[in-house]
Amino acid sequence: MGQLNKNEYAPYYESYIDLVTKNNKGLVKNLEESLENSLVVFANLPKNKYLYRYADGKWTINEILQHIIDTERIFNYRALRFSRNDLTELVGFDQNLYVDQSNANEREFVSLLDELTILRKSTIHLYKSFTSDALLVKGKSNSNFMSVRALGYITSGHLLHHLNIIKTRYI
Repeated sequence: MGQLNKNEYAPYYESYIDLVTKNNKGLVKNLEESLENSLVVFANLPKNKYLYRYADGKWTINEILQHIIDTERIFNYRALRFSRNDLTELVGFDQNLYVDQSNANEREFVSLLDELTILRKSTIHLYKSFTSDALLVKGKSNSNFMSVRALGYITSGHLLHHLNIIKTRYI
């Protein structure tokens, strides 16, 4: 299918895309491997880190997991809409509001991890269902044009981005 073009995503997402496109493994493989890599890290987290904050105002690991889940759902919704040629402009979302309203710290860590795993498997099936033409469709979200395939790479990179933060600041 070829490399992503910079006109397929907003510059804000470049750091996420860079985390996954340099390996040339393809969209679905990146979705699979980013889940596998995260599950290894999450499985080895000490329980006392689930609700840990490395600084005031920073999210807990439970909240990070909930944020990853919420964001992946939103990205999948965007990808589905765009792939079906529903090009109605979509608005952004306030990630802090979502985390604040999520009650993530009242949930069991294993429940969040199960939800992430199930969601990612669903995401993989969604992207496997897209034709090569559908992957190239662009829609507008949060005032930026984005292709369906860019959303898939961003989804993988977003998870890896937060995994890197967990590795460097939480454990």
